[in-house]
Amino acid sequence: MAKFNYKTIETGLIHGGIYGDQYTGAVNVPIYQTSTYEQQGLGQNKGWEYSRTGNPTRAALEALIAELEGGSHGFAFASGMAALTAVLSLFKSGDKIIISSNVYGGTFRVLDKIFKNFNISYSIEDTTDLEGLDKKITDEVKAILVETPANPLLTITDLEGIAKIAKKHGILSIVDNTFMTPYLQRPIEQGIDIVVHSATKYLGGHSDVVAGLAVVHNKELAERLAFIQNATGGVLGPFDSFLLIRGIKTLGVRLDRHTENALKIAKWLTDQSAVKKVYYPGLESAQGYEINKKQAKNGGAMISFELKENYDHKTFFSSLGLISLAESLGGVESLACHPASMTHASIPREIREKVGITDGLIRLSVGIEGVEDLIADLQQAIAKSEK
Repeated sequence: MAKFNYKTIETGLIHGGIYGDQYTGAVNVPIYQTSTYEQQGLGQNKGWEYSRTGNPTRAALEALIAELEGGSHGFAFASGMAALTAVLSLFKSGDKIIISSNVYGGTFRVLDKIFKNFNISYSIEDTTDLEGLDKKITDEVKAILVETPANPLLTITDLEGIAKIAKKHGILSIVDNTFMTPYLQRPIEQGIDIVVHSATKYLGGHSDVVAGLAVVHNKELAERLAFIQNATGGVLGPFDSFLLIRGIKTLGVRLDRHTENALKIAKWLTDQSAVKKVYYPGLESAQGYEINKKQAKNGGAMISFELKENYDHKTFFSSLGLISLAESLGGVESLACHPASMTHASIPREIREKVGITDGLIRLSVGIEGVEDLIADLQQAIAKSEK
């Protein structure tokens, strides 16, 4: 464990959780690349039996994310969707889950195509309207699942307000904190019950690992989730756990650069005559700016925007040079995405258009490159896309 009572999250990223190796003095937790462990006798072991149930490298990662999020227990999974699937497995037939009006397409898909088969239903609601949301809580509703900022329109939901509504009705509050990470936003401190991450994104930070994390701050919830993790087996392997711990160590310095670049680009986009609308919670004109300012360090590093009708988004994507057209986000490199045909393609068109995910929407994951180069690439791509 950490040998010093640190006060800042920047230190916690490096020294938090289980630090180093007690056997050799190595400053990094080793990769315990083993599937099983020798036991001293029947019912006698050194705390480890089988790596699906527990692995020292994964345990170090789980302790780290729990500490960073301000929770009591962390759980590491093979992907963000595996983490979310485990959390959704806490519910039973007849239960209903409310989700935000714009969430990651994979979240919608797993509810609509998988959990609906087990009679677990969902409804899509405007979670920014707390008064209206409160009225939507019926007896069958057992959880509220939100993203803030939401994917891909960067909609802001008041976390403290969601937590209060959930506690009032005796249901769970779940937040996907992928876009912000605990460096920028800590939902458990706002009263949220469960936090999930696609750790593939900013926590890993280098587009070289696929992983998911979940954090709770309740012993009973932790016991239930630990049982589901072990029983269903979608655990993160030791090498990927090691990579994720390594990525988290530089999260602070990376996100400082990510968000600095993002704010500059968002401001630049708002000044462009070709741009119809910019979605970025770090702009004072943005929906939920004051709420985000209250609950997060800044606006994050994701931007969405629409070009005006006389610009072709397909030409824009094909004209990018430095910025890659790709799924995912949160790596050191900048990525552009077309939500309607990529990340949110699983959501029916009528639902996408109703919430504002139009065919012309462009999502940008701002990397840590020189911001002048990024702006120059956007500028030339926009110019080439004019009809």
